[in-house]
Order: sequence, then structure tokens, then C-alpha cells
Amino acid sequence: MVDSAKIFLNDLKNSFKDLLPIVVVVALFQAAIVQSVPENLFSIVIGLLIVALGLALFIRGLELGIFPIGEQLAIDFAKKGSFFWLMLFAFTIGFATTVAEPALIAVADKAAAISDGRIDAFFLRMTVAFSVGFAIALGVFRILTGHPIHYYIITGYVLVVLLTFFAPREIVGLAYDSGGVTTSTVTVPLVAALGIGLASSIKGRNPAIDGFGLIAFASLTPMIFVQLYGIVVYALAPENAHLMAMAMEEAVKETVVAHELFNPWDMVWDLLAVIKDVAPILAVIFFFQYAVIRKKIAHLHKIAVGIVLVILGLYAFILGLEMGLFPIGETIAFQLTGMKNDLLIYLFGFLIGFSTTMAEPALLAIAIKAQEVSEGRINQTILRVVVALGVAIGIALGAFRIVAGHPIHYYIIVGYLFVVLMTWFAPKYIIPIAYDSGGVTTSTVTVPLVAALGLGLAENIEGRDPLVDGFGLIAFASLFPMLTVMGYGIYADYVSKK
Repeated sequence: MVDSAKIFLNDLKNSFKDLLPIVVVVALFQAAIVQSVPENLFSIVIGLLIVALGLALFIRGLELGIFPIGEQLAIDFAKKGSFFWLMLFAFTIGFATTVAEPALIAVADKAAAISDGRIDAFFLRMTVAFSVGFAIALGVFRILTGHPIHYYIITGYVLVVLLTFFAPREIVGLAYDSGGVTTSTVTVPLVAALGIGLASSIKGRNPAIDGFGLIAFASLTPMIFVQLYGIVVYALAPENAHLMAMAMEEAVKETVVAHELFNPWDMVWDLLAVIKDVAPILAVIFFFQYAVIRKKIAHLHKIAVGIVLVILGLYAFILGLEMGLFPIGETIAFQLTGMKNDLLIYLFGFLIGFSTTMAEPALLAIAIKAQEVSEGRINQTILRVVVALGVAIGIALGAFRIVAGHPIHYYIIVGYLFVVLMTWFAPKYIIPIAYDSGGVTTSTVTVPLVAALGLGLAENIEGRDPLVDGFGLIAFASLFPMLTVMGYGIYADYVSKK
């Protein structure tokens, strides 16, 4: 009990350290640029304290519950030797967790309402969920066969780029962004544990090289499927594609608008929402554990405690964000877009990108695993800093693109070319982690603030269309961490050889 308390206090201390950059950035811009004290200062402070507590609970829950059960499932499947059941499990995990994603449900329902039912909400959700299920299954197939990950990823990027030239311009930015928001904070650690556990239990596989990469697949395939969906809808009825894009824009706006008054009932609904997000994952795990593998879960009480801590931690994290960080962050973002000072916008994009990424729970989970399986070659703190630097550069450059009015696909295509080029020079152990880092950076903290900044810029700059120009920042935030992490790997390899 005493040891557990010490571990938790250490996690809490690290959580406060992770939140410090966000506090410094927000306080700096609030005092120096906005030059006013927020009216809800007490609520903001309490919210940040709750965020720190939530992060600590979340990490402890991962260590106790999600990581062990994910790795053990992978080992049991490998021992069972059933290719069919393993692939079905991988597909079902991806499909079940995505189809219940609240943002996806909102987008699908809004698209169906505005198009008078001509766009089927159920079919749209099924299409996106199928793409993620397919991605996880494909990633597991790669681990089983031992194929190098970059062949798959490069082929996927080529498809994304080719489709860009055929997809309607209203869909392109949304499709790129969709790759960064399909995997939830709970899904990422479980999928990572599945990949690492599978690679650890198969002879000839290296957990560091073969175990990562599943999240990269889950970030890539939605971009392909959404563009295909846009092409089909646009071909059948051009006006419907525009309406669908408008619907998506409104749905995203609804997710980033701050609540000025804090409603206690929101606490109850947030907790229920977290439970609803986690429920499909648990249902899939327990079904395959008891119906397919037919084996009791070892240390079930410990696993159960870990799952409860993950739910409570994620709930507290979201609650704290809604009380403190989101309102003030979004206010600053919209105020900056109206000040007509481009350099301040780029600086805010860079700093908020860096600071929010350092506090991302999904990135923290991946960094912990990367340090563990690389046997210390990858330091989790350095990895997180390098990833955060990539997000910061990406958001600043994405903001510049909106201000300048340049088409997004030119930037993305050049970025992918650099990813492909650096893949040939980066050490093998860093490549899958670099690819995965692009998918875990745009999650609970980053997405709302980044979406608010992009839409605010497009709405306040003359000649910009929020529909065409307002989206794409999330795509930039997913792309550039791959470059910075591979750059870090190349540098670290050079130093070790020297």
C-alpha cells in the first residue's frame, strides 16, 4: 500500500511537470497579449489540478490494467496459433472502438440531417470504422509476416497523395485531419500493448522494430477511405459533397466551442461518455478472452482496478480540461486571429502545440512502452520533447499556410516525400515509433485547441473559406513528428557510432 502511494505521488509530480509548459504559455499570452485577468481564474486553477490528478490516475491504470491485459491477449493468441481469430480480434478492436467515437457520431448525424438523409449516417460511420478495423488487422498481419513497416506506410502515402488529385477540394482537409482523430486515448495504449505483446511472443520478431506501427496504420487508412467516400458522393451528387463538408465543419465547430457556464450535470454526462467509450473495448476483450481463448484472466482484480483507474483518470482529465484549459485557450486563439498580427499567431501555434503535446496521455503511454522495449536506447522524456517539437513546427507551418492561402496538398505531399527519404536513413528501431508518433499527437488535449485556431484563422482572414482552409492543422501536427523523431534517431545513431 505504501509503495503504491509512493508510485502514485511520483506520477502526480510528473503530471504537474507535464502541465507546466501549458500553464506558462497560456499565462504568458493572457498577460502580455490579451492583457487581462480571466474572470474564471479560480475555475481554471481547479481545472488544471484535476487534469494533473487525472493524468496520474490514467498512467497508473495503464500500468495495472490495460498494458498487462493487451500483452497477455497477444501472447495467448500467438500460443493458440489461430490466424483467423487473431485477425478477427484485431479488426474488431479497431472497428468497435471507432464506431462508438463521439466525434464520428456527431459528424455522421449532422451530415445525414443536412443532406435530408441522402447521406446515410450509419453507412458513413461504418466506412470510417471499417477503415480503422482494416488498419489494425493489416498491422497485425505485418507483424506475423515480419514485413518492414515502411513498405506498407509508403504505399499508403502514395495512395493518399494520388487520391488527393481526384477528391473534391472540400473533402481533402477533412480527410487529412480524419487520420489524426480516429484513435481514442484508451485505444492507443491497448493497440500498442497488442503489437508489442505479439512481437515479443513470435520467434524472430523484435518488439522495438516489429511491435510498433499499428497506430500508424490506423492514422493512415481513414485518409484513404474518407477521400474515396468524398469522390463517390461528389460524383453522384456534387451538391451533396458540399453539404456533407458543411455538416462536418459544423460538427467540428460544436466540439471546439467553449462552455461559458460550468454545468454540474456535465460531470455526470462526461463520466457516462467515458464509460461508453471504454465499454466496447472491454466487451471485445472479455468476449475473446473467455469465448475464444477460453482462459481466465490472471490477476483479474488487479486488472479491474487498473481499468477503473483508467476510466476515472480519463474522466478527471476531460473534466479538468473543460473547466480550465479549453475556454481560455480557445479565447486566446480567436483573439489572436482577430489582431492581424501573423507572427503572434505563428508563435502561439508553435508554443501551444509543444505544450499540449507534452501533456498528451496517449503519447505518454507510447513513450513509456518505447523506453521499455528499446532497453533504454530511447529515453521517454527526450522522445516526448522531440515529438512535441514536431507538433509545434507543424502547427506553426499549418497556420502560415492558412494565412498565405496555399493549397494544403502541396505541403502534405512534400512532407510525405521527406518522410519517405528519411525512412531510408533512420535506424530500423526508430522507424515504427516515428510512424506511430504521428497518430498519438492529436488526441484529447491538442485537437480542440488546434481546431479552434484553424477555424478562427479561416473565419477572420479575408478571402479564406473555413470549409477549405480551416481544416488541415491536425494533419500537419501528425506529419511533422514523424520527421523530428526519425531525425532524432539518425542523430542518436550517429553519436553512438562516433
